[in-house]
Amino acid sequence: MNELTPAEILNDLVTRYEGTIAVDAWGETSLFYNPGHVLPRGVYFATIKEKDGANDSASKLDRDGVFRLNAGTSKPLFMERFGPPPRRPGKGGIVDGPWDFARLNELTPHPVYGWMSWVAVLNPTPETLGEIRPLINAAYEKAVSSFRKRMP
Repeated sequence: MNELTPAEILNDLVTRYEGTIAVDAWGETSLFYNPGHVLPRGVYFATIKEKDGANDSASKLDRDGVFRLNAGTSKPLFMERFGPPPRRPGKGGIVDGPWDFARLNELTPHPVYGWMSWVAVLNPTPETLGEIRPLINAAYEKAVSSFRKRMP
């Protein structure tokens, strides 16, 4: 399987999506739309997570070389792929559904934030990244719109 590295994906996203900045925070690299660094952080639209967290271990990121790309896509695109978003899980829980959150190169709802229309994929290949590009585009467009609403 021809996998991409986290650094390659981050470089692609920061280069492709104008006004994007990468910030190391919360045990992951978060991508924010924040042209000119106008807001303290900006508007969050994607992350790369490389290790399990106290409330986020369903993807088993403690395996060697395993990472997860996450994107906060639009609700319509989420629903096209998965149907209605799952219910919000209880604290420390994961969303309920038939998905294997530890399977490599397979798009799933985000194990914790799927209820907010976030999607996730572990170690995507270039082909998979291309297939999910519309979902990432929608996440970016949502961030741009939210950013503009915050500006006077």
